[in-house]
Amino acid sequence: MVMFSNQVRERSIGLSGLCVNAVLAAFCVGSLGASPAESLRVSENGRYLETARGEPFLYLGDTAWELFHRLKREEADMYLQNRAQKGFTVIQAVILGQLGGLDEPNPYGQLPLIDRDPTRPNEAYFEHVDWIVKRAAELGLYVGMLPTWGSYWKQVGDNTEPIFNEENARAYGEFLGRRYRDAPLIWILGGDENIESPGERRVIDAMAEGLREGDGGAHLITYHPRGPGRSTDFLLDAPWLDFHMIQSSHGAHDHDNGLFVEAHRRSAPGKPTLDGEPRYETLAVGFYWVDADRLDRFDDYDVRQAAYWAMLAGACGHTYGHGSLWQMWAPERPPVLFVKIPWYEALDHPGAWQMSALRGLFEARPFWKLVPRQEMILDGPNRGGGKIRAAVAEDGSFAVVYSPRGEPFTIDKGVVQGRVLCERWYDPRYGVTYLAHCGNTPSIQTYTPPTSGRGQDWILILDAADNGLPEPRPWRSR
Repeated sequence: MVMFSNQVRERSIGLSGLCVNAVLAAFCVGSLGASPAESLRVSENGRYLETARGEPFLYLGDTAWELFHRLKREEADMYLQNRAQKGFTVIQAVILGQLGGLDEPNPYGQLPLIDRDPTRPNEAYFEHVDWIVKRAAELGLYVGMLPTWGSYWKQVGDNTEPIFNEENARAYGEFLGRRYRDAPLIWILGGDENIESPGERRVIDAMAEGLREGDGGAHLITYHPRGPGRSTDFLLDAPWLDFHMIQSSHGAHDHDNGLFVEAHRRSAPGKPTLDGEPRYETLAVGFYWVDADRLDRFDDYDVRQAAYWAMLAGACGHTYGHGSLWQMWAPERPPVLFVKIPWYEALDHPGAWQMSALRGLFEARPFWKLVPRQEMILDGPNRGGGKIRAAVAEDGSFAVVYSPRGEPFTIDKGVVQGRVLCERWYDPRYGVTYLAHCGNTPSIQTYTPPTSGRGQDWILILDAADNGLPEPRPWRSR
């Protein structure tokens, strides 16, 4: 195994591998009277994530890839507070950032590695990462931590000499595992690249094994593929991978990411899955100009449509993204992909608020019981942007049906068990619920949502009247 320089090893890892520095002391056993952060695990049935106490965990992520690299601490604090208030549960960020991550210093003038050497991490840079991880934990957020962007382990484009090999990938993974052993996080390997050769697989396996050795298996590990793509395409047999991830990406409106989720559930039963990078709010559709004067950009409707399609196809959570926020763009920086809105002005765009409504809906019901049930849809759009998706609780206590364009549909109500069934419309734009009807006729029924058209998506909730489940409302108001 490659050894770190004595100076870095003494300052960063220490003999115990538990309390790596003063900033992370609150994560360490016995430090400041704090107990270790609660870990996450895969549920026994392999469909969702849960805490160590067995409480279901809804993965609601935000892509903040350049968070560690580009934001000062007061800026990071503002961002994290905003996301915590909206009900996000996971912040996805990368240590070795995509945008000049090895050669452009962070706001404090620090690079992550000395001489671009993964076995020589720069303590000053990692102290900034530590601070952000700790602040996220204080706000109840888990960090979905990418050790590196994919361009640093894979030969792509102009990168003809990646900095990682099997030996130093394992050492770097062990360093991170030890440093963040007691922090609330999820490891995300990959970084927007796919594994295409045995050599690349050996590098990723080595990094994962280093993480496991360093943190003692304290954290879940997943893989962020290049989009559109699925981690099942090349990691079905990886013993270290706890749950799968897709990237449905940003190629088109009405791209049904539920198809990715369905494919994962068929090919990898027993492992949860989610969309780790769907279409981003305000990002140019397909990454290109429509004409000289305007762009076709994804909006909050595109965000909602992807989120509910994925959840009702059986995902264990979902990830939001924004064209300005992933890169933490500010006017003093070159824009990437036609961005024009500073990250701090994009924090409260509609799609982000509407993730609160999504969490409010799925946590008002035992979401972990839901299983896809497309066969209950007897009539209605079954393809294109208006495609209806439905899921039913495995005990038959409730069902959720999503109509992306507010188009009518016919369902078999008999899949919900109960003498009296109540029908509610949920508006995913505002998180408002409307009771439509309660009755004792569990038969075939046609429903027409309150409004229709693009952006007029609606959710039908069918409940047994005596199940006592609360009326959904946005998470932030609870």
